Amino acid sequence: MKDTNTGAVKETNKSAIFSWLGTPPAGELIPLSLQHVAAMVIGCVTPAIIIAGVCNLSSSDTVILIQSALLISALITFMQLFPIGNHMIGAGLPVIMGVSFAYLPTLISIGGQFNLATIFGAQLVGGIVAIIFGYFVKYLRPLFPPIVTGTVVFTIGLSLYPTAINYMAGGSGSATYGEPLNWAIAIFVLVVVVFLNNFTKGIWKLASILFGIIAGYIVSLFFGLVDFSSIGTSAWVTIPPLMHFGYEFQPAAIATMAILYIVNSVQAIGDLSATTLGGMDREPTMEELSGGIIANGLGSVIGTLFGGLPTATYSQNVGIVSNNKVINRSVFALAAAIMACAGFIPKFAAIFTSIPKCVLGGATVSVFAIITMSGMRLIAQNKLTVRTTNIVGLSVALGVGISQVPECLDLFPSWVGMVFGGSPVVVSTIVAILLNLILPKDEAEEQPFEEDNGNLVEADEIQEFGEK
Repeated sequence: MKDTNTGAVKETNKSAIFSWLGTPPAGELIPLSLQHVAAMVIGCVTPAIIIAGVCNLSSSDTVILIQSALLISALITFMQLFPIGNHMIGAGLPVIMGVSFAYLPTLISIGGQFNLATIFGAQLVGGIVAIIFGYFVKYLRPLFPPIVTGTVVFTIGLSLYPTAINYMAGGSGSATYGEPLNWAIAIFVLVVVVFLNNFTKGIWKLASILFGIIAGYIVSLFFGLVDFSSIGTSAWVTIPPLMHFGYEFQPAAIATMAILYIVNSVQAIGDLSATTLGGMDREPTMEELSGGIIANGLGSVIGTLFGGLPTATYSQNVGIVSNNKVINRSVFALAAAIMACAGFIPKFAAIFTSIPKCVLGGATVSVFAIITMSGMRLIAQNKLTVRTTNIVGLSVALGVGISQVPECLDLFPSWVGMVFGGSPVVVSTIVAILLNLILPKDEAEEQPFEEDNGNLVEADEIQEFGEK
């Protein structure tokens, strides 16, 4: 039997792991699925922990937020694996979805100025914007060449560094903030992560963040930094209550989140392209790209009902696919099922609330560095001419500069400060798009987009994604 989308032949032998359809042996299926879970689980729950701290949530509400992060990630992964209609909803590609750090600067800004309900109100509208973008992606994509998306991703990475440093010091507001012990444990975790990333292979390298946190957690136990109270009071199995956090709609927060959803939809194109090129040796079809973006937008809308924060395709899992060429749908479905089961177990979610802030800081600073350099890699697709340096330099300067001096907008209406001063992402995105449209192009800069058999590709971009 042959799949019309991937050309994969349905098999039941060992080669099934390299086919979209088929049932691999349990001895291969289980470890390959666990590898994907290990690579994404910390990145999935950490944004929820950070936002819970920003919004001053109770331990029980923090557990709900973590549960929901796992559940919404599992749900949208299933939607991507089993598309509805002719890829109307879902990409039909081997991808793992998860709560994304890319939204974190904006979520921190909204949560700090308003509350969690405002985050979900803005996310609801942002998800709808992503759905609309997915339908019209063919026409909107040229506004976001690598020089623009790279600048935005680079800015996101830079804006996350203060969060990591505050966590390494023990967490803002903590009675032990800045103590040498916090820094010692954070640096220890960072050293473990860097060592595993550079001197090991296989699961040790792919799940280096997870192993780094485990090592830091064990060390923290000896110094009495771990609080088990939330684990003891949590139930074994529950379903997160619907609309527990409610909705509030603030125009400034909505505008900010809408822009961010468009930017992250463009990033999804890159991850989906890297998946098909790395694992299937082909380019994604426009239907797959559109369906993937729509599924993520729809999933975000559904996620607001029970507290699931915004999600995105996980680049680390894309890297696994490109590395081992395993594209079997059963592998990814089992990974999603494991995520879902974990999401229904509050005690599992509560374990993450007991992780000391300094441990999370030591682990996440490396993640934020990777995000920053991913943006730099996209920027580097273009030669650093006067035009490209103007686009990147001015966008980052204005975005990061204004966000670091938010009082410079105090004499404007309050919504201006929220949209343009709360997070550098919005300003950097707008400036990068405008400069890319206005400044005269270099002669040998970017090759034009071409449509070929339903695919929308750019030669230089495809080559770069193939090297991820």
